[in-house]
Amino acid sequence: MPSAVLILLVAAGLALVMALAWVMQRQTANAGWVDVFWTIGTGLAGIAFALTPVGETPFTPTARQVVIAVLCAIWAMRLALHLAVRVARGAEDPRYHNIRERWAAGFEGRFFWFLQLQALCAFLLAIAILGAARNPARLIGPFDVTAVIVLLIAIGGEAMADRQLRRFKADPVNRARICDVGLWAWSRHPNYFFEWLGWVAYPLFAMDLGGYPWGWAPFLGPAFMYVLLVYGSGIPSLEAHMLRTRGAAFRDYQSRTNAFFPGPPGLRQMESSR
Repeated sequence: MPSAVLILLVAAGLALVMALAWVMQRQTANAGWVDVFWTIGTGLAGIAFALTPVGETPFTPTARQVVIAVLCAIWAMRLALHLAVRVARGAEDPRYHNIRERWAAGFEGRFFWFLQLQALCAFLLAIAILGAARNPARLIGPFDVTAVIVLLIAIGGEAMADRQLRRFKADPVNRARICDVGLWAWSRHPNYFFEWLGWVAYPLFAMDLGGYPWGWAPFLGPAFMYVLLVYGSGIPSLEAHMLRTRGAAFRDYQSRTNAFFPGPPGLRQMESSR
């Protein structure tokens, strides 16, 4: 088991990162920077936990630990860069803007502790990475290969969804339209789906048919991320904003497109008409 000191350092580091995120949003009046800091913090925590020494011998990372650390770094760098460019060029994310308006004069104080809660969420996800990396099986097996494929598909799929949405919004013809092309014809939130899919890879890394006491930890990742995206700060708040601003057009999109898991375009409408 990793030392209590390391666990406390990672937890404290995440709390500090989100405190800096609070300062950044206060200076810029754009809370979208919170997502950039959260991604970087989660990535660094995941890398630190992935490379935690196993046993008492001089530390030589296993191939699994190195692979997980590298993939975690790729995920964090890709997503953080995408978010940073979007935040720097655009208005504040509607989710945070609505919170700012709702909390009014008490926003800054309440938002600080809200971000510390996000630090706790990042810590739980990092624990999922820790559990995957500490799989005692020394050799890379079929579950590891499957995990790598799943995580690469997830990173690539999320990048594709982000790129398709960015191109759609950049065309003046689409100014008042709902993006329903490419992956967005299969899911109303394909970027969220692929983000969740990436966390499915960590339980695969932890698979050890011989028994592994930390094998439960990686399931925190996909379970927690699913609840967060589908029932928490992801889909509900974003779709409420879209219904307020796009009304009937977005309701039509809802009627024919799955919310999260991708499905053939129009299938939702066909099923609801039966």
